[in-house]
Amino acid sequence: MTIAIQPADLGFFSALASAGSLSAAARELGVTTPAVSKHLAQMESRVGVSLVNRTTRRMSLTPEGELYLEHARRILGEIDGMEELLGVAKATPKGLLRVNATLGFGRRHVAPLISRFVRKYPQVEVQLQLSVNPPPLTEDSFDVCIRFGAPPDARVIARYVAPNRRLLCAAPAYIAKHGMPRTPNDLARHNCIGIRQGEEAYGVWRLATGRARGATTETIKTRGNLATNDGEIAVTWALDGHGILMRAEWDIERYLRTGRLVQVLPQYYTPDADIHAVYPQRHQLAARVRAFVDFVTLSLTQQTASSKP
Repeated sequence: MTIAIQPADLGFFSALASAGSLSAAARELGVTTPAVSKHLAQMESRVGVSLVNRTTRRMSLTPEGELYLEHARRILGEIDGMEELLGVAKATPKGLLRVNATLGFGRRHVAPLISRFVRKYPQVEVQLQLSVNPPPLTEDSFDVCIRFGAPPDARVIARYVAPNRRLLCAAPAYIAKHGMPRTPNDLARHNCIGIRQGEEAYGVWRLATGRARGATTETIKTRGNLATNDGEIAVTWALDGHGILMRAEWDIERYLRTGRLVQVLPQYYTPDADIHAVYPQRHQLAARVRAFVDFVTLSLTQQTASSKP
């Protein structure tokens, strides 16, 4: 009986997809192009579907090929993790690392960190997916999620990475025209830019005086004529002078420093959204996961320290 999917096929197909062509894969694998073509044809014959669309110069994956690749890389990553858990593999990080992050923070901060990370650890293959909302923690879609706030789920590990304050801000032009709020209740008379993210209540801002047990919190129902689920768009609207915005310090610090935005009600505290690296407990010993989380933590800690006067 012929086995449709053989273990050697997984690494071969992953390398082929990464190379982008049969000839490039041949160079990567140290074999001839006809050998690569033969191996692929044998794979397709065994599974009974076409995995690759071939052209003269390039190739592309069929929908079945995309599905095959997704599962192949996941399985290869799990094999690497099992070797690390058993102490078989060396401590050098390697294998597939699937990372999820939010749109704005992922583009501006996580993607550049990954660029530097793979230069340091070239045997790690990183897949980064950005999403408005974090994926469900019960799904096995990612190895590490960079998210705001610690999740209330004991089945995952949430490692503190860096502080993240939410601040109220507005453009100087808006403040000059509409005045600076003095109390939280004043916000009800201002145009407030709304951001809909996760399960947070829409249009409700909570501001506190003091911290911990001595804090007194006021809940303000805001209003405004602009709202979005994209934080970068909301910041752009604030820069254009449309209203007051509540946004993470990581996203607006450079505009506060240059004066393009000014802080509103700085004497009040808004809910923290500290940055955490979240990953399943079974991945805590995987070298690639440990190395990535350590790298992100050190990099963002250094960035936080350098941004302070």
